[in-house]
Amino acid sequence: MPQLVFLPHEELCPDGAVLEAEVGETILNVALRNGIHIEHACEKSCACTTCHVVVREGFNELEESDELEDDMLDKAWGLEPESRLSCQAKVVECDMVIDIPKYTINMVSEGH
Repeated sequence: MPQLVFLPHEELCPDGAVLEAEVGETILNVALRNGIHIEHACEKSCACTTCHVVVREGFNELEESDELEDDMLDKAWGLEPESRLSCQAKVVECDMVIDIPKYTINMVSEGH
């Protein structure tokens, strides 16, 4: 079973976390199931950038992003070459290291 290592984030997981994941589930669902409340203002429909993460390790093993995700990522704060929307990126066989950016572009935090 792959592990997702979430790097420390001041608000969402101050100590970081190492989580067990099922192949095929999204990074966002793994985080939410384990109490890491990454914003997802569009309810996981790939219509915003609030769930943006940077996959520090394991990025090259992920399925490629599609055009819609790429278009959304262009609007994300702190975009990096290894950026993905966590609602779209699915866990693969290898372990991954995930970094949640400090900021998100969201006019109103809806407290999901």
